[in-house]
This record gives sequence, C-alpha cells and structure tokens, in this order.
Amino acid sequence: MGAMTPNRKRTEECMNVNLTNSDSSRKRSKLSTKPVPSAASAIARLSRYPQVNAPFAREVHAPCRRTKFLLSARVSSRAGDAMGNVLIAKFEKAKRSALEKCRSVVEKGKEVIVVDAESDEPCADSSVEELHDDGGKFGVQRQSQSTLSFDSELRNAELKVASRGELWGSETQLDVESVLAYKKLLEDVGRRNGTFQRLNFEIDLNEKRRDHFNLLRPKKELEESEALKEPFVALSSEEEDEVERAFSANRWKILVTHENSNIEITGEKFQCLRSTGWLNDEVINLYLALLKEREQRQSHKFLKCHFFNTFFYKKLISGPNGYDFKSVRRWTSQRKLGYSLLECDKIFVPIHQEIHWCLAVINNKDKKLQYLDSMKGEDRSVLEKLAKYFADEVNDKNGQDIGVYTWEKEFVKDLPVQKNGCDCGVFMIKYVDFYSRGLELYFDQGNMPYFRRRTAKEILRLKAE
Repeated sequence: MGAMTPNRKRTEECMNVNLTNSDSSRKRSKLSTKPVPSAASAIARLSRYPQVNAPFAREVHAPCRRTKFLLSARVSSRAGDAMGNVLIAKFEKAKRSALEKCRSVVEKGKEVIVVDAESDEPCADSSVEELHDDGGKFGVQRQSQSTLSFDSELRNAELKVASRGELWGSETQLDVESVLAYKKLLEDVGRRNGTFQRLNFEIDLNEKRRDHFNLLRPKKELEESEALKEPFVALSSEEEDEVERAFSANRWKILVTHENSNIEITGEKFQCLRSTGWLNDEVINLYLALLKEREQRQSHKFLKCHFFNTFFYKKLISGPNGYDFKSVRRWTSQRKLGYSLLECDKIFVPIHQEIHWCLAVINNKDKKLQYLDSMKGEDRSVLEKLAKYFADEVNDKNGQDIGVYTWEKEFVKDLPVQKNGCDCGVFMIKYVDFYSRGLELYFDQGNMPYFRRRTAKEILRLKAE
C-alpha cells in the first residue's frame, strides 16, 4: 500500500460500499455505469431503519425455571438489567415459599417428598404420585406402607385413638377432644330429654287435677279466688295510651263530665293522679260515685254501701258546738237515695285533716266504728261525732234507737301504710274500694303507681271495675 499525502483526495471508487473485487474488470465496468452513492446518502438510508431494541420481558407471576427469566444478550441497557434482577428475586422468593409449604403438608397415611424445582429427574419409586398445584404447594406424595398405622376403637362411650409407634399431630388431638366434647354434650341432652318428658307429663297431670278439683269446688270459692285478682288486673296498651293522652291534655279542657254527681274533670284537675300528685275533692268524689254505680250494676259481688263525699264531714261539724245534724239531714232522704242508711252494710266517710286524707267507716254489719289512717294516726272525736250522727239519722229516718254508742271504736292498725307524703288520698280511696268488695287490705306502697293509673282509666271511662 502506498503512502497517501495529506492533500491527496480519495477517489470515488474507494467510497463504493458495493465494491468487493478490484481485479474484476467486468464488475468494475458494470458499476461504472451507475452513479456511486456518497457516504452521506448511505447514512441517510440506514437512518430509516433504526436499531430495534428488545422489549422488557413480561413479568411472570408463577414459579418456573430460572432460564425463562434470563435476559437476552441483546438487552444491554441498565433498565433491562434491573428488571432481570427483580424477576430473579421474585422467582427465588416464590420458590422458597413453595418449598416451605410443601414441607408442612401432613396427610393421613401419606408422606410428602419435597422435590427441587430445578430437578428434572423422574422419581424411580412407582408408588410416588405427583401432587397437583393446590394454592402454591408443589411436591409429590408417596403412599406410606409401614410408617404410620392407626387403630380406633370405641369403648365405654369414649373415643380412644391408639397408634403402634407414633401419635397423631396436635391438630388431630384437638379434633378428638372436640368430638369427645360434642359426644358428651349429646349424651347430656339425651339424659335430660327424659327429665323434660317426665316434667311435661307431671305438668299435664297437675293441670288436669286442678281442672277436676275446680269442678268439685263450690262456686262461691271460685268467685272469691277471682275476686282477689280483680283489684290488680293490668291495664292494656290501649288503656295506657288513653291515660297518657289525658295527662298531656290542655289544662282547661274538660275530659269527662259525670251527670249524676254533676262533676267535671278538667285537664288541670286530672293531673293530681300523676305519681306525686295530691288527690283533690273532685277526683275523690267522682271515684266514690263510680264505686256506688259499680255496686248497683253487680250487687251480688259487692257489699251494700253508702259513700259520702268529701264535703259531708265538713258540713256536719260546721255548727257552733262542732256538730250540726240539721245541715246534713236532707242529704240522705229516702227520696234522694232510694234506701236508708240502716239498710247499708258499711257507710264510708272521707275525713280531711288539713293536709292529710283519712277514712272513717260506720260498720253496720259488724256493729263497730272504724278509723283508718295510712300514717296510723288516731282521732277519737271523729268516731264520737259519727256515732251521734248515725243515731240521729236512724232515729229521724227509721224511728229506731240502735244503741250505736255501745259499738266498738276501732283504730285499724293492720293496714297498708304510706311511705311518702303524697299518696294518702290514694290509700284512702283504696281502703274504700277493698272494704266495699268485702276484702282485706292486702296491698302496699308498691301498688300505688298502678292504682293511680287504674283510677285515671276508670275516671276517663266513667266506670269502676
């Protein structure tokens, strides 16, 4: 090769990329017929087809051989190397997780052999069968022939599991314990079924005996047993709602009007039946009038009684000497009442002691005068004035002398007492209610809320029960 001067220019033949054999005149003459492209035109032609870069390999989400994740030799960029490292790390992590899960597999009568994911050698044991992919667990199983042997036997209602050499795992023991507990529970229920059947039989037998005895009992005893329950019959939901609406009514609204006694109960007067209210004259007098109407409706169930209102005793003692029979003489005329007081079993007189309600009873049936105070107070003058009144009344209306001055004067001590300062009026009207039924006073302070609501319901419906 000869030396080239710095100023010497290369010939165009030297730039011909298609020139392969300079000794061939035929080819040289053939190339000379076409224009020789320049270096710039060759570069421009090659720029139309840029080098194709290999795309990133798709990320695999399941364990597979490492060779599948090797990057192509053509990928030489940093991004490609980083992606290959990430995939390899994920593969190693998935492989370790799968192997750990395969090692923890325990099955009855089978053992698990962990197989290396990279090993392609088949297993020589014909008893080995391949495990399917189940939740990321890979491996093979081989039927155990002599390693584990289990015998189970049921003796004395207990489940006993024995092994000739090895025991079950902790999970199996827990299963056995749960089975034992469940079996014991079933046995207990079975034993109690007999008890339940026996109790049901006894209940049915006793109910039949009760019905039989009720048929043999006198009718009067049955009525008495029912009469003991009547004062405590619970209010229905409709009655409760009716009472609540009345308590919420306008204070000037007239809730009820009783024509026979000419008493009106407004919303304001009705409020005294609330839990801490003091009963007023209108509510007490209307309730006593309702008790008289109840007696007239069912005279066979109640004693024949007369109920003076709250103004009677005040009028009786309004005279100059503390006694005035003439002021109340016309209160009990035959024309007005339709009967005389001498015909009554009991005569009830409400007594108002300034701020406290008491009850006096002229007990014509038992020939005695009674004084009932929920605070266990005593007022002998009340009984003396009532004795004088009854003697004058019988002498005036019947022309008889009954010797009332010799009757016993009793201050009742065996009676329910109040434990607050607001229920004296409710105690007083309930003394009247129970005595008019011919019953003992078998209630207490705990019944007062019910008695208030029951009285409110009876006043709203103008009917005592």
